[in-house]
Amino acid sequence: MTSFIQKLPFARKRFRSYLPLFPLAVEQFDLSQYDLIISSSHSVAKGVITGPNQIHICMCYSPMRYAWDLQHQYLRESKLDLGLKGWIAKLVLHYMRIWDLRSSNGVDSFIAISNYISKRIKKVYRRESTVIYPPVDILNFEFQDKKDDYYLTASRMVPYKRLPLIVEAFSKMPNRNLIVIGTGPEFSKCEALASENVLLMGWQKFDVLKDYMQRAKAFVFAAEEDFGITPLEAQACGTPVIAFKRGAASETILGQDHGDKKTGIFFDSQDVSSLIAAVEEFESSKTWINPVSCRENALRFSPEKFRDNFKKFIDDIIHLHFGA
Repeated sequence: MTSFIQKLPFARKRFRSYLPLFPLAVEQFDLSQYDLIISSSHSVAKGVITGPNQIHICMCYSPMRYAWDLQHQYLRESKLDLGLKGWIAKLVLHYMRIWDLRSSNGVDSFIAISNYISKRIKKVYRRESTVIYPPVDILNFEFQDKKDDYYLTASRMVPYKRLPLIVEAFSKMPNRNLIVIGTGPEFSKCEALASENVLLMGWQKFDVLKDYMQRAKAFVFAAEEDFGITPLEAQACGTPVIAFKRGAASETILGQDHGDKKTGIFFDSQDVSSLIAAVEEFESSKTWINPVSCRENALRFSPEKFRDNFKKFIDDIIHLHFGA
């Protein structure tokens, strides 16, 4: 089932330009023949229209980040914070916020992908939610306890991932080797900041990424993420994570306060000095991290765990509404 937007000019490549039409488009889906509707929403999917005898469960990846708390960052990064285009963009986002809040009332039960997102749902929609972590493909990231002398980071090179921050920090630590896998708009910034101990590999096939992830002494992660799958893929390989302590990272990585069960080191600020301090702490012998602990922690997010938790939640909701 697709919406009318798919038929509009250049919709496949420039679909974001049709953002003002997204609410209208999702409201055109006729779901009246279904008793149970499950929406998977990071934007407008939860806005489908349902009746009083239908159950609507929304698995929410986040309320629209670009319309709510990250509006100003989004406008700056899109260069839409000034001039006539800026005013039009702000007007569109104002309209999207009104619609987003109204459409949340059509959801009977929210599932949040992390406690971090649960708090955001509470803040924006004033609704409670149940946390069910998304599945991570643990089995495709085999455990390896033998590590080489390099750090790894891998991501799309978009601003909020903060890859230039990681590259700059390691460029100031010439005795620490860093491998960077990924490409995107920030690649040129990373290239300009990289010193000889930093290798930018660009996009790589999955097998290459996995091999480097298995052999890295640690995976470095500087983004504030709603969930963050890559750090868990690294832990599945037995690789510790050095991460920014915001977003869901504090839920998926066991930090310094977990004793011999810890799986990573946190840094508190998205700046070079804070990351450098975390790397030096990781290098100290007293903070040795057991690769087995990393693997065990990642198993908490397996597809099997997700299916069991999701099925139980749906069964409980059906029983509550229909008594089945």
